[in-house]
Formats: sequence, structure tokens, C-alpha cells
Amino acid sequence: MIIRRIFAFLIDIVIATLFSIIPIPFISGLIAFLYMLLRDGLTDRGSIGKGILNLQVMTLSGQRLSYEESIRRNIIFAIPSIFYIIPLVGGILALLFGLIVYVIELLAMNSSPKGQRNGDRWAGTVVQDAPIYYR
Repeated sequence: MIIRRIFAFLIDIVIATLFSIIPIPFISGLIAFLYMLLRDGLTDRGSIGKGILNLQVMTLSGQRLSYEESIRRNIIFAIPSIFYIIPLVGGILALLFGLIVYVIELLAMNSSPKGQRNGDRWAGTVVQDAPIYYR
């Protein structure tokens, strides 16, 4: 499941990065930031990437995520995307800062018995296979 989670995350990164082509840096950075922050509260399953790869994010009590839980879960990933507001070098800064965050979260996910990264622990969430009726 870790590989699927990584690919789901990459899909979400591509979506957030596509917002950076909006010619107004402040707007593009803000939209990318908001997408990364709220992405797991957008649908019943979580982000677009998770939906494509048949994963879903749930609270530890088995409930769908609220926007508050999505914010807690994803703030660490949203912060690098705010660099897109800086013209020209913003994308490079987002990538550099993001890579550090991504490696730390991947190591946390690998060391957790439930596959939780730090954001999951902070929000009380877990990523799991989507039920059959979603597929």
C-alpha cells in the first residue's frame, strides 16, 4: 500500500503544481496551498490521487474526514506549496522544501505499524484500501 500512497501523493502534487501555471503567482500559490491543505476532505475517499488508486482516508474511529482533520493531516504538505507565490524561484523553493518534508513523512510512515505518517498521527487518521463498492 505504501507504493500506492506514494503514487497517489504524486498525482496530488502534479495537480497542485498545475495551479502554478496560473500567470498570477499569488493566486497560483494560494490555490495550490488550499488544494494540498483540503484535498483529503474533498470527497468521501480523500484526495483525487487516493480516489484514482482506490485508497481512502478515515479517522481512527472509521469516519469520513472533516476539513479540520484534512487541514491537520496536510498542513505539513501545504506549506511548501505556498512558495509558488514567489515569482520565478517559488517552484524551486517548493520542490526543495517539499522534498525534505516528503522524506521525513515517508520515514514516519514506514516506521509506523498502521502506516501512519506524522500528519496522520496529528489528525488521528489512517489510509486504507477503499471498500469494494467504491471500485
